Amino acid sequence: MDAMFGCDFKGATTPLPHFWEHTVGSDHALMALRADWREQLRRCHDELGFRHVRFHGWLSDDVGTLICNNDALLYSFFNVDQIVDFLLSIGMKPFVELSFMPGALAAGDKTVFHYRGNVTAPKDYGQWAALVGKLVAHWVERYGVAEVRAWFFEVWNEPNLEYFGSGRQSDYFTLYSHSARAIKAVDAALRVGGPATAMNAWITDFREFCARDRVPVDFISTHHYPTDAFGKEGDDTETQLSLSRRSVLREQARGVRAQAGEMPVYYTEWSSSSNPRDPLHDEPFAAAFVIKTVMEANGLFQGYSYWTFSDIFEENYFPSVPFHGGFGLLSLHGIAKPAYRAFELLHQVGTELLQVDGAHATVDAWVIRQAREATLLLTNFALPRQPITATQVRVSLRNAAAPIQATIQRIDEHHANAKRCWQDLGEPTYPDPRALAQLHAASVLQRDRQAFRHANGLLEFDVVLPPQGVAAVTMQFATRLID
Repeated sequence: MDAMFGCDFKGATTPLPHFWEHTVGSDHALMALRADWREQLRRCHDELGFRHVRFHGWLSDDVGTLICNNDALLYSFFNVDQIVDFLLSIGMKPFVELSFMPGALAAGDKTVFHYRGNVTAPKDYGQWAALVGKLVAHWVERYGVAEVRAWFFEVWNEPNLEYFGSGRQSDYFTLYSHSARAIKAVDAALRVGGPATAMNAWITDFREFCARDRVPVDFISTHHYPTDAFGKEGDDTETQLSLSRRSVLREQARGVRAQAGEMPVYYTEWSSSSNPRDPLHDEPFAAAFVIKTVMEANGLFQGYSYWTFSDIFEENYFPSVPFHGGFGLLSLHGIAKPAYRAFELLHQVGTELLQVDGAHATVDAWVIRQAREATLLLTNFALPRQPITATQVRVSLRNAAAPIQATIQRIDEHHANAKRCWQDLGEPTYPDPRALAQLHAASVLQRDRQAFRHANGLLEFDVVLPPQGVAAVTMQFATRLID
């Protein structure tokens, strides 16, 4: 046997709140008016359990929140209300990123992305604060203060990068203080936070600034990708992750957790790389990365927002190719990628995590209990260009009853891998309905019987894991496992 793990099935447990379901990322606000975007988000809420969604551009000119007409500032909240109405109708809430700068308030003309979001400072911070205050007060009036208190308000996006502004702390701290005070002036219990930085930056400085200047802050937010510390931002996983460590995001998150103290932490962006055209986003590698990263992050923060739920995404341009390495869990056509299926497996697990003994260079194992079920999660994960082979795994559960049945679901090269099916079809840019049906079918998680042995309270499973493979063994029991 290549890898062996053990677990006391009646041992002490650690809580496993589904923190990864708190929020999921998207592109920019205008996309939220599209019917296909809405259909995919509804599906992600229903099947994966996501509760909030975050995106850029609530205040950008294409949404029309504030315009200047004949030297008069005109506020229009119709489009943002249409977005919020939809989110609430499907049981979700916004994680509001206050960005980007309306042209009517902008001190300059620097923009980002295909949709030209303005990233300059306001020429009048009082007018910016008035916009934030009017919008939040309007939402409180429309939806009720109890509802809006359940939302999150995050100021700007990655202000430590010159791409999104000046890159200077002092400029961001000024913007944040005006924004936070405007929100709290509407209702002191509304939640506002930052610094929304890339690469886990500015956490300590931000907390010290807020304490020193008595600026309201309710949570810490930041972003990280395993590619951040290597090469240049946006390089693909293949060129960067091989320089990294298998658990680099956990190592980074522990540092942020320590810097944040007792304050809640929400990672509002993370993924396997920061490149919007990374082929590994579409492959089983991403599924193994998601499960390993999420399970290792347990206990470190309150929310972990994957970037993004859909390839309906136009930061650079709107793509046509079904599998182009986009950030999304779902393709343009709504085909579930392996990473989507990873979140589906995670959504199914319980909330009691048992201690598992054993170690292996590429294989990791977790056992999670709920009601009358338990799940054994396995990943066989290695960074690009690092050694990895198919591995025979044995997991022994001590003090366990015999299950009624056990089943296995897999994600790997030959399971829940629509991209491979697409390649076998000749990589059509515009798949016809028949091809789309085949791709959807190839993406589905299959559930098969899993053999096991049980004697004298010892329950054992043998599983072969392909490289970059994921397996979830679900055990059903006749009696409850938890009270």
